[in-house]
Amino acid sequence: QVQLVESGGGLVQAGGSLRLSCAASRSIFSRGVMGWYRQAPGKQRELVAALTTGRTNYADSVKGRFTISFTISRDNAKNTVALQMNSLKPEDTAVYYCNAMGPDYNYWGQGTQVTVSS
Repeated sequence: QVQLVESGGGLVQAGGSLRLSCAASRSIFSRGVMGWYRQAPGKQRELVAALTTGRTNYADSVKGRFTISFTISRDNAKNTVALQMNSLKPEDTAVYYCNAMGPDYNYWGQGTQVTVSS
């Protein structure tokens, strides 16, 4: 079983920045798609950003403000996918989830709260 552990959420004023990180308990990020999703109260979970080999994809609402990236540890034992969030808006407030999906797996993190005050 793979664990995804998120960190970096918190409270920030509109216009500010936060960086979310997601670490896997073992090396799985080299396969499949890695993504960040979010779910606001009363709304469905939505894809924010996704990363696969040589390609990134962003929701229209975050294009130009958010950046997804992947870091490989030296020993390849733990890899990290990050979400840099700039120019945050109150409508970005949600619980953010890390996801790793492949042909034979689909893992989710526990979620981290991001709150943007106006």
